[in-house]
Parts: sequence; C-alpha cells; structure tokens
Amino acid sequence: MVDQALVELRGVKLAYGVGRDSTLAVDGLDMRIGKGEFVAVVGPSGCGKSTLMKLVTGLLPPTSGEIIVHGQTVTKPIKGVGMAFQNPTLMPWRTTMDNVLLPMEVVEPHKRRFRRHRAEYEERAMKLLRTVGLADFSQKFPWQLSGGMQQRSNLCRALIHEPEILMLDEPFGALDAFTREELWGVMQALWLEQRFTAVLVTHDLREAVYLADTVYVMSRRPGKIVLVQQVELPRPRTLASTFEPAFVDLVHKLRDRIHLEHA
Repeated sequence: MVDQALVELRGVKLAYGVGRDSTLAVDGLDMRIGKGEFVAVVGPSGCGKSTLMKLVTGLLPPTSGEIIVHGQTVTKPIKGVGMAFQNPTLMPWRTTMDNVLLPMEVVEPHKRRFRRHRAEYEERAMKLLRTVGLADFSQKFPWQLSGGMQQRSNLCRALIHEPEILMLDEPFGALDAFTREELWGVMQALWLEQRFTAVLVTHDLREAVYLADTVYVMSRRPGKIVLVQQVELPRPRTLASTFEPAFVDLVHKLRDRIHLEHA
C-alpha cells in the first residue's frame, strides 16, 4: 500500500458521448501511485488503459469522480509530465541531439534560458544519451537510426526536462522481441538513476513484471481495477530473472486474471 500518493484516482468514471450514443469507457477507477513508484497497467484490448493515461495527465476530464496529483484536484493538463508512445515522434529534420533538446525549447522555465545556456542543456542531453548508449549518434538523423535507437532517443526526449511523472503508452510495442527486451534494461536503468514516477501501459505481461513495482489489471470495458499485484522481486532485474519461478508465477497470475475478462 502506498503511504503517500503522488497520483490518486477516486471513483473515476468517463463516458464518451451523451445519451443513447454514449460509451462508458471506465467506471469506478480507484488507484494510488506513490512518488517514485513504477506502475504498469495491463488488461484486455479496449479496457481503457490509454484513457487512464489521458485522465491522469488532465487531457480528459472525468465524467465523475476525482483525480488528484500533488494533493490538488486535476482540472486541466498538468505540468511536469514526460510522455513516450509506441511510435517515436522524432522530427526527421532534426538530429538526435536536437530532437532530445526539443522540450527545453518549449517548456518553461527552460525556454527562456535555452539559447544562452545551450551548452549546459547539451551536456544534460549527452548524459542521457550516454546512459542509453547513443552518445556516438548525437548528430545522426532519425532515418539513420534503427527503430530501437529511435525509441531510445524518444525516451531521452521524454526525460530531458526531468519530469516528475513519466507516462509510457506501449513504448516498446512496435519493436522486435530482442530490441524490446534490451530496452527494458535501458528503461530500468533510467528509472533507477532518476527515480521519477512512471506509469506504463502495456500488453506485454513480462514487460510489466520486469519493470513495475505494482501491476494494475483492468477489466474489460467499462474498465475498472480488478487486481493490484505487488512485484516484490529484487532489482536490478535481468533477462535471466524472467525465467525464475517467482517471475513466471507472477506472469501466469496476471494472465489468468485477464483471461477471466474474456470468459
């Protein structure tokens, strides 16, 4: 149980549309995410996982219920959030370095001091690029990078402004299995170093158990939380960890609960 929640959802309900044409996406969502916690959200397709992310960040207002971040009710898009999606949204005309630095050009308070302190920001970006193994590719363009390299760049861009909350919407879903597993280690290393609060939406149960402190299982639509699973496995986790009985048992437990939603 989280003692002090950074993010809290209380009885959140969201319906798209009105009247007979409305669709209930999520209903009675309750969740508490602690500062520095890494949580994963899994469930059947269409259960409202991505909707949950939009609710937490204030991009969608709930139909009813309350969303609280930093002790304040969310009524508009919140600040201090980094986001990474399934497909890297890198600008093709910008180098890796310039793509990573993009938030510093548009997010306050960095925007107003970016030009005068560019060298300082470039060093911050280079530190991230070194962490993900891209230091030698800082002047390459997206089309010169593999899919995995592009997603590493995407993660660096999401973290460059040191967000308190990082939202990850299936960030590795479009990659091949080997690259995906490699990036689990990269993601874990970034989190262990910076200890931001992370919310990962994924269909990959091994990914969820590898990365998360807590895994939330959502029901089929209308989505609600039907299982809160603590992952009490030692860190840092490795690919070898994924074959250990305790890890495998957790994956099977999550899979069995999700299968109940298809029954």
